[in-house]
Amino acid sequence: MSSLNNLKPAKGSVKNRKRVGRGQGSTRGGTSTRGHKGAQSRSGYSRKRTFEGGQTPIQMRLPKRGFKNINRVDYVPFNLSSLQKIADKHQLSSIDFDTLRELRMIKRTDKIKVLGKGKLNTILNVTAHAFSESAKQAIEAQGGTATVIG
Repeated sequence: MSSLNNLKPAKGSVKNRKRVGRGQGSTRGGTSTRGHKGAQSRSGYSRKRTFEGGQTPIQMRLPKRGFKNINRVDYVPFNLSSLQKIADKHQLSSIDFDTLRELRMIKRTDKIKVLGKGKLNTILNVTAHAFSESAKQAIEAQGGTATVIG
């Protein structure tokens, strides 16, 4: 029976580490199992993550394509139908950035764009970073206001 004072690791699970560079008599002296010359035999060598043994790496073999526009503005889209659902669920007459943040539908760094899919049944005052033409017309036709932030 084992108890805390006589615990031992399983047989064969613990091995002694390989002691390299401790003289010729240790069988691991001389080159210390690193072979002769070259980058891998030197101390401080570390292989790049993308290294493929000298073969041209895959990121160099594949063609480059397109570009990333640094001026792109990403909006979180909200359709009129989803704004109507939010207004009905939470009994709101106005929806703005802070309201959507409190409801955890957007993050602090997000920008909102209201799109015109769906219908509005109530008068809503909407404040967002951008509106599509159809959304703006639908909101104002219902008697609400569409205000652009900054």
